[in-house]
Amino acid sequence: MSRRMLRQIREAIRTGNYDITHHAIDEMVEDGLCISDIEQAILNGDLSNIEEDDRRGAKYPIIGFSEDAGTPIGVVGRFKETQVFLIITVYAIIE
Repeated sequence: MSRRMLRQIREAIRTGNYDITHHAIDEMVEDGLCISDIEQAILNGDLSNIEEDDRRGAKYPIIGFSEDAGTPIGVVGRFKETQVFLIITVYAIIE
C-alpha cells in the first residue's frame, strides 16, 4: 500500500495537483527552503510511517532531499476529499 500511495503523492506533485498550507509556507521560509526543494523531497523521498489517527484522513510523512540534494527535508501531507494532496508542514532535518 505505501508504494502505491507514494506513487499517487508523486503524481499529484508532478501534475500540480497539490496545495500547501500557510503553516508549511512559514516553515519553508524559516528553514530557507523553496517550493522546488519541497517538490524534489517528495519526488525522491521515502514514505515513513503512515499516520492514520487523524479524523480528516491519513497523514503521509515523507523524508527526501532538497533540489541540490544537500538538505534532508521532512514533508507531511494528506489527501483532501477532492483528492488534492495538501502539504501540511515541511522542515529541514538538521543533524
